[in-house]
Order: sequence, then C-alpha cells, then structure tokens
Amino acid sequence: MFVKSALIEELAGKNRGLLATESEKQAILGAIAQLEERNPTPRPIEASELLNGDWRLLYTTSSGLLNIDRFPLLKLGQIYQSIRVKTSSVYNIAEIYGLPYLEGLVSVAAEFEPLSEKRVQVKFKRSILGLQRLISYQSPASFIDQIESNHKFTAISFAIDSREQQGWLDITYLDSDLRIGRGNEGSVFVLAKV
Repeated sequence: MFVKSALIEELAGKNRGLLATESEKQAILGAIAQLEERNPTPRPIEASELLNGDWRLLYTTSSGLLNIDRFPLLKLGQIYQSIRVKTSSVYNIAEIYGLPYLEGLVSVAAEFEPLSEKRVQVKFKRSILGLQRLISYQSPASFIDQIESNHKFTAISFAIDSREQQGWLDITYLDSDLRIGRGNEGSVFVLAKV
C-alpha cells in the first residue's frame, strides 16, 4: 500500500518524533490521517489476533514519552507497548540508556476495557523502575512473563491508583504489522509489530 509505505518513509530518521521539525510533524500527521482513512480493520477491538502482541513505537506526539530523553545523562531507547488480549492487559516499556552499566527501564502495567469497536478505557495499575541488569531484562515478552508470574523485582515497584490514572485510546488503524492510536490527551502513536 503506497500510503502506508509513504508514512513509514516519513518516519525514517525522526527518532520517534524527537528529531522531527514542525513542518515534518505536520507532514507526518497528514500521512497518518490518510492512512487512517484506509483502515483495513474497521472494528480493531474485535480483531484480537491482530491486536495481541508486542509493538515497538515508531512515532508519537506524546511529550510525556519524548521528555524522558531530555533528562541529563539519559537517552531514550526503544519503547514498546505489549497487549495481552486474553487478560485485558497492556504494558508500556521504555528502555533508558546513559551511563555504561546503568541501562534502565520504566514500565507501566494497565488493564483495558473495550468501550466501543475502536476505543478502550485504560486503567494504570503498577509501575516498575529499575536497572535492566538487576531486573534481568532481556525483551518485552520475557519481562511481561515475569510480571504476570508475580516475580519480585530488584527495582522500584509500586501500585498506581487507577481512579486517578486512567485514560482512553482509540485504535484508528490496524493491520498485521502496523497500528495507529489516538489518546485522550491528543497524542498520536504509530507502532510496528515486533
């Protein structure tokens, strides 16, 4: 599909949005809107076989995510969102780099509930912050397996009051390897299946 490949080309070299100029951001948002109009999965919440899995962030307008890169001595590595349809769980994982041997990880676990054929309510439940070495972090999938087996981490782990920390996400495009979402704070997310 030409529109999809054009969007992927637009995103190349933009470091998830960190390196995009204002005019490039506008062009990317235009390409995203064009692709959303051609969504091959009109009821994405019901397409669990497509939705389920580990997704790597290609682009976002979320300042909350991109601002992690602005801390002194820290660089934002890969960002993943892992969806487990069977348990209605979603995991956001950001890899952090900086000083040698001090690679970190910021993770938030949440539950989701379908509100419509394309919108989910997200309630954040738990956050884990720590060093990748101490957590024995290898990949999003193995990390989530540890979380779901109630593994005790050598990290900062705390519960989140889901009444205060919740939002919604519309899935506006979904195919076998690309997903686009729009959040309640106006952010756009483009993710590729891992």
